[in-house]
Amino acid sequence: SLADWPSRQRAQQLAWLGQNESSGDDLTVWDVAMLGRLPHQAWLSPPSAADHAAVERALRATQAWDWRARSLGQLSGGERQRVLLARALAVEAQVLLMDEPLANLDPPHQADWLDLVQALVREGKTVVSVLHEIAMALHADELVVMAQGRITHQGLCAEPTTHRALEAVFDHRIEVHALQGQWVALPRATSSLVKPHHAD
Repeated sequence: SLADWPSRQRAQQLAWLGQNESSGDDLTVWDVAMLGRLPHQAWLSPPSAADHAAVERALRATQAWDWRARSLGQLSGGERQRVLLARALAVEAQVLLMDEPLANLDPPHQADWLDLVQALVREGKTVVSVLHEIAMALHADELVVMAQGRITHQGLCAEPTTHRALEAVFDHRIEVHALQGQWVALPRATSSLVKPHHAD
């Protein structure tokens, strides 16, 4: 089990991006991303060439490279989130765990996040993410549907049973449909909200 792993090995294999994380606002973007390399560094040792290369890759992947000399406190919420994602990527772990990673990201950068996650999966890595953005969640390979802290369903994203479970969690106020080769969730009108229009 994970609890039996040495702490360094666990930190190298599991990367974490939490919700509403706080980091030192006086740290530079580069230094924040470099924190992701700590599991790979000996105590009090300077970053290696491999550490520098990993941080550069992570910052470029999240489009945060141009801010590397700026302090975290100078960034907007969306920019800050991309830097924290870069820190998680810099670990280069086999498993990436994320809690609400799309917070403060505008739609174009949410799409960039999806592209990045799909690229990681193609590399053979595992990505587990807590999402409230149904449109993004429907791009996953597998969904775990939860309601009031309880798992109500787990299954492949393309399975009709998964769609029905997702609709039920939202009191059937959404419908999952196939659109241009992907799954989308559309709002469902209810009789209490939509009244028929009668022509005179």
